[in-house]
Amino acid sequence: MESEFAKNEKDYIKIYQKKGFEANFCMENEMLINSASKKAYRPEDVYIVAEHRYEGMSDPSDMSILYVIETNENEKGTFLAAYGPTADTESAEFFNNIPKTNVSNRENINK
Repeated sequence: MESEFAKNEKDYIKIYQKKGFEANFCMENEMLINSASKKAYRPEDVYIVAEHRYEGMSDPSDMSILYVIETNENEKGTFLAAYGPTADTESAEFFNNIPKTNVSNRENINK
């Protein structure tokens, strides 16, 4: 399986991009923004279809999570966020507010 060779976030992002999750998202004013289309999404507009957590090789407190997401407008992409002690509270709160019914693991490449 191709994912066996994914060692870090960048490897996973490349694999998901090949699967059509090409959009890059960022946070702005408590909204998730598609960097290219500039469309803004609220938590209820976002579906998490896979996620991957990482700890830093040299510093275990260096933690991140890769969200693989789809929107209610069929935009597909990824969002990389810090979590743990270095988490950005705006993005952490946004992803915590995504309805549980919008969270699945159906696109996880490690299944």
